[in-house]
Amino acid sequence: MIVLCACVLGRAVYIQRVQGSYWRGLSDSLHQKYVALNAERGTVYSEDGSMLSTSIPYFNIYIDFGADGLREKNGKRFREHLDSLSGCLARLFRDRSAAEYKRALQQGYRSEDRFFPLQKNLSFEQYKELRNFPLVRLGRNKSGFITEINSKRLNPFGLLANRTIGLARSNAQNVGLERSYDSLLKGENGSRLVRYIAAGGYLPVEGYEIEPENGKDIHTTIDVNIQDIAENALLKMMLENECEHGTCIVMEVSTGKIRAIANLGRQSDGSYWEDLNYAIRASEPGSTFKLATLLSLLEDKRVKLSDHVNLEGGVWKVGTRTVRDAEKHSESDVTVKQAFELSSNVGMAKLAMNAYAKDPGRFVEHLKKLQLNRVTGVDLAGETQPIVKSPASRSWSASTLPWMAFGYEVLISPLQTLTLYNAIANDGKMMKPYLVDDIQLAGNIERKNKPVTILPEVCNQETLRQLQECLEGVCISGTAKNVFKNSFYKMAGKTGTALVANGNRGYADHIYQSSFAGYFPADHPRYSCIVVIKNKPFAKKFLGASVAAPVVKEVADKLMSTGMLQPGVDFAGQPALLLKKDSTRFYYAGNLQDMKQVVRTLQMDYRDSSATANWGKLYAANYQPVLREQVVTRKMMPDLRGMGLKDALYLLEDMNMHVAVRGMGKIASQSIQPGTTCSKNQSITLELN
Repeated sequence: MIVLCACVLGRAVYIQRVQGSYWRGLSDSLHQKYVALNAERGTVYSEDGSMLSTSIPYFNIYIDFGADGLREKNGKRFREHLDSLSGCLARLFRDRSAAEYKRALQQGYRSEDRFFPLQKNLSFEQYKELRNFPLVRLGRNKSGFITEINSKRLNPFGLLANRTIGLARSNAQNVGLERSYDSLLKGENGSRLVRYIAAGGYLPVEGYEIEPENGKDIHTTIDVNIQDIAENALLKMMLENECEHGTCIVMEVSTGKIRAIANLGRQSDGSYWEDLNYAIRASEPGSTFKLATLLSLLEDKRVKLSDHVNLEGGVWKVGTRTVRDAEKHSESDVTVKQAFELSSNVGMAKLAMNAYAKDPGRFVEHLKKLQLNRVTGVDLAGETQPIVKSPASRSWSASTLPWMAFGYEVLISPLQTLTLYNAIANDGKMMKPYLVDDIQLAGNIERKNKPVTILPEVCNQETLRQLQECLEGVCISGTAKNVFKNSFYKMAGKTGTALVANGNRGYADHIYQSSFAGYFPADHPRYSCIVVIKNKPFAKKFLGASVAAPVVKEVADKLMSTGMLQPGVDFAGQPALLLKKDSTRFYYAGNLQDMKQVVRTLQMDYRDSSATANWGKLYAANYQPVLREQVVTRKMMPDLRGMGLKDALYLLEDMNMHVAVRGMGKIASQSIQPGTTCSKNQSITLELN
């Protein structure tokens, strides 16, 4: 027995002293592991600094009742703070009484629970208040409180540009900008060593962690006010006509910046949601494509605007197929300019056949020069490849050329069409459309996107002048004259109506795609806009002039009447104050609680989308006052336009800035543009109206 005991003791000493490190390492490998520390995903902002997509932190709170600091002196610290802590928890969460919290905490302490779940999904405000509670404020080592931080992606504006901004999803592929810039937004995850404890929980091992590198912020070109106008104008027509889906894009003429991009699709319950990005999906464009046809004819000097063409009563047979005009015309013998303004399919088909029947490749080369056979390269994944046939294509036939002349036998996206119209508005210079203005990290700009010229000239100046004349003519005496006849500004554009095939049923269901593309004001173009809407089968109203053009008019009317131009520039492109020198313009900014008190006192029916922010704006949308939040930080210049001097001085002096003021009234302009990174003791000049 003595020998046996000596052997056992010797073996124990050998295992502990000689093999100890090996067995401890094996134990650690079974009871420890590295877990990922998720980086904070970057925020997507609008041009004025409003959050379009951001990550909101949520907090899970646990208690380690085995913590040395909590159990020292037989748990004296725990007992001293138990009653006051239970009362504070009951008051904050209101899900249990103070007595119930006390019993639960005592039970966890007695069982020495190392991972006791206290509360889950706390907001930041709740978490901030919890940190000041008795016992909790002593710190993790003495209190045993463990915080687990999770985040949830949130689009504060809901429907507004939802598909374009995109979705960041853990169980499916991201879409929109969230997908295009995912590698920048998501940052780099860190890691932390944790040790397994009872009940399936893990405790962090101090000193063994790699901090995550947070994602970068994306500042878009989207203007939330213009987006709101475009979204509501499109939705209004979609509801009225029970349309299948539609898109509305607003682009800044001189730069190619996309200021608004709305995409609405009809859901099974009859409502509308941003389900697909129809703006970048190719389809047969219809009559808006006639601009490319006329450009080719004029550029090759095959026709003059004063030349005449016989519309054949709106019906013309080409081989075994028949070209038909969407609307009947009172005249058959018209000029080329009139044929374009009346949107005659017969007229454009005959002109194209007369000019290019012997050399159709010449016409196709013009389309390729206009980049219609290439994607725009906008900052969105999923842009469909356009299809522009050529004589070498297998599907080319004798009827392809005349049908291409008025927008069939070719597939291009609404954004491609708008890019062409924008070039005509921009004196022939074609700009690349883009959605991201810059990329920032911690307020510092890391990459700044600048306007990119695709083509310096899409045509010669004589052709350009004639095209601009024809587009204005459409809105004066052509198919859109009844829509824009009472406008207080000049409009230029083109209507389009295309018959759409419905799968195996072909064209039997009479489904039409209505469109309008143009720019305004025509004499000094600031914005270009396109609306493309797919109607329901056998819709009573389906022409581009009656479905799409009214949407563009509503967008243009509101932009022109509310002065939403570039800061410091008027309609003619001359320097001007954003706000007129009067007090009648319905646009205010300042403390949200103050503005809410005013509208409630005046008993005004208003829409509140301000959440819980302190600062915001009050403006009219669809003839109703709307309150919207404005994000204000100490490092970024806020949008002060529309504020009173009292509110502006409060913000700027809190940022330690030197302020110079000119005039009286509301703030009309500021020397430092909104969204600019600011520093202490910087000077700013405010112009009041």
